[in-house]
Amino acid sequence: MAFQGKKLINDPNDVVTEFIEGLVETYPGLQYLDGFPQVKVVLRADVSGGTYDKVAIISGGGSGHEPAQSGFVGEGMLTAAICGDVFASPQVDSILAGIRAVTGPSGCLLIVTNYTGDRLNFGLAAEQAKSEGYKVETVIVGDDCALPPPRGIAGRRGLAGTILVHKIAGAAAAAGLSLADVAAEARRASEMVGTMGVALSICTLPGQVTPDRLGPGKMEVGLGIHGEPGAAVADLQPVDVIVSHILKQILSPETNYVPITRGSRVVLMVNGLGATPGMELMIASGKAVPKLQLEHGLAVDRVYTGSFMTSLDMAGFSISIMKADQTILQRLDAVTKAPYWPVGVDGNHPPAKIPVPLPPSRSTKSDEPLGRPAQLNEQGQILEVAIEAAANAIKKLKDNLNDWDGKVGDGDCGSTMYRGATAVLEDMKNYPLNDATETVNEIGSSIRRDMGGTSGILYVIFCKAAYAQLKASTQSVVTSKNWAEALEASIAAVSKYGGASAGYRTMLDALIPASTVLQERLKAGDDPVTAFLLSSEAALGGAESTKNMQAEAGRSSYISGDILASVPDPGAMAAASWYRAAALAVKHKNQTPP
Repeated sequence: MAFQGKKLINDPNDVVTEFIEGLVETYPGLQYLDGFPQVKVVLRADVSGGTYDKVAIISGGGSGHEPAQSGFVGEGMLTAAICGDVFASPQVDSILAGIRAVTGPSGCLLIVTNYTGDRLNFGLAAEQAKSEGYKVETVIVGDDCALPPPRGIAGRRGLAGTILVHKIAGAAAAAGLSLADVAAEARRASEMVGTMGVALSICTLPGQVTPDRLGPGKMEVGLGIHGEPGAAVADLQPVDVIVSHILKQILSPETNYVPITRGSRVVLMVNGLGATPGMELMIASGKAVPKLQLEHGLAVDRVYTGSFMTSLDMAGFSISIMKADQTILQRLDAVTKAPYWPVGVDGNHPPAKIPVPLPPSRSTKSDEPLGRPAQLNEQGQILEVAIEAAANAIKKLKDNLNDWDGKVGDGDCGSTMYRGATAVLEDMKNYPLNDATETVNEIGSSIRRDMGGTSGILYVIFCKAAYAQLKASTQSVVTSKNWAEALEASIAAVSKYGGASAGYRTMLDALIPASTVLQERLKAGDDPVTAFLLSSEAALGGAESTKNMQAEAGRSSYISGDILASVPDPGAMAAASWYRAAALAVKHKNQTPP
């Protein structure tokens, strides 16, 4: 079966030049030579060939492998990148133009991936440049470990390991080394790296019909980066198995692709081929490191994970392993302004994981340990009846809440609140009721464990904010003023993280009027029980008033005003219900003789 892949492009013949235009518009440190379409060269904006006093590092090849090579142009890496058409080697004149543009008295190093077209075109350009008086050295990179030796005159293909060679050569040049020394470091690095890839799909070229030679459930092992067939087609395996196979192939002592033996230090690169999510690449890296350490006896000094040398939209990844020493690590860690070289990977690794931090030890305001006290003090008794009444009120309201929510939401408000109320009642036997502050915290923990849903998160935030406010008080007994401040802090936290305010048709439309009245009555000198009762009436009134509000938050915001006007907001009614029940219970407890 053949198909034409979907592309976000204009004319397929213009994809490379339009890519270059977008690249240099994005990164102010880059320019391109005004020679389109024949000359497609990206170069450092701060380098002029006539005056540049360091070795210029030039690479290139067919396009379609972005960010390679042009994305690695920048101080400390490539000085210029020569872009061919998609999967086609650049023309000799284009390569020559790049050499002339950036090469000064110190000369230039051409880093060439081992493909026949690239070798011939870069080779001819190098000879022509030499005849013009330029100092030119060439390093051919062939890091492919998929094809068994002997490989004839073609040799091993150049793959993602080339990017590591770019970085090492670029850092050596930036350090001021001579052309001969830079070339020697690059050549040595190219001999130390091996690469092998696996693909789940082949790539689709712009404007072309692509045959799908891989069926469902199949993968191709050891393929190149131009869509050419790999060494083998196999059934898709878990990434654990794939990584093991690739590592064994690269490090095989029989083929001796790379001079890496047990005890060696290495650098690992996991390279996406174009359509592989970062999550999958990180999974591969996470599996490769311990396998290298435990199964192959290697010290992994650096890990680079991302898309460095792709194959258009191919799904898959390659793994490169380079033998490392202090010089190589120093070059890899050196600063570069190349836009696509990864940041934050230099330096030695601390331990990969550390213990999960535990919450700070609780400091209660009473001398009693946490847990239900053997005997409740007056505050504990009041708290007990208030919590019990509030939770039971919610349980009784379950069906009504679900009914209301079925008309304006997803119909589960009552069930969600019921779970939270049940958890609170079950856990109350272990609450430290003589310590109101810690009891509020424990209520939040019960809700967090069992309630779920958006309402559950909001009530946990509510409890945690109240807990923090109460804990800030230095008094041993929580006063009515403390409770009012805690309610205000809880409302502020729910508004901050939930995004709702007064009039949004949420639970806050019950709690905000309650908080306002509570503070007003306390300031007016009312006794706390009366203030609590009056504020609970305000909560009920606020909840009922939500019938006249247009929802601004939650699923109700998608419902028409006519439907909303038929029912109050279930979240507001739930909040008013437990708040009113608690107030009545406190009043009753206050009137009951001891």
